[in-house]
Amino acid sequence: MALRLAERLRFVRAFLAHPRQMGAILPTSRWAVRDMLDMADVPGADLVVELGAGTGVATGEILARLKPGARLIALEIAPDLARLLEEWFHDPRLEVVCDSAEHIEKYLKGAKAGVVVCALPFTSLEAGLRRRLLGLLPVTLAPTGTAVVIQYSPLIQGELRKLFPSVRRRISPRNVPPAFLFACSLQADAA
Repeated sequence: MALRLAERLRFVRAFLAHPRQMGAILPTSRWAVRDMLDMADVPGADLVVELGAGTGVATGEILARLKPGARLIALEIAPDLARLLEEWFHDPRLEVVCDSAEHIEKYLKGAKAGVVVCALPFTSLEAGLRRRLLGLLPVTLAPTGTAVVIQYSPLIQGELRKLFPSVRRRISPRNVPPAFLFACSLQADAA
């Protein structure tokens, strides 16, 4: 319980320091994370990329599902939260990167992800930055992979449909506020 409170306090501090980067005042619920990850084949992926790792709510669940020998590259722009991830998770499959998601290609070194988990606050970002970040999703994804995106508004769905032939949507009502979950694939028949 004390750990969850400390996690929430760090998240709130990061939100207050950079509200447009964070997008939410509380971390995503475990239920929403599980609902989102159920939309992708994390156990089958050799490489998973997490954009906007925050306090690691999704990171922990990804690692729990990730097979031995697979890799998780977790990007978090807030230095305090990136340090938190390094302190909490001692897993050789995890690489924590404190940088903007705009630079993900530098860390992939030509590899493509089987799953991209994205919790970036697209609706609160400046339009040009939002388009650049969204444009990275299909570029980082393997041809048969899935990008899962969590948002607190359905507004991003139209932009995702321009980038991916297949976009499925679910709502996770047990999150505050309810979360909109999108599973995006480069294959048209993935739905």
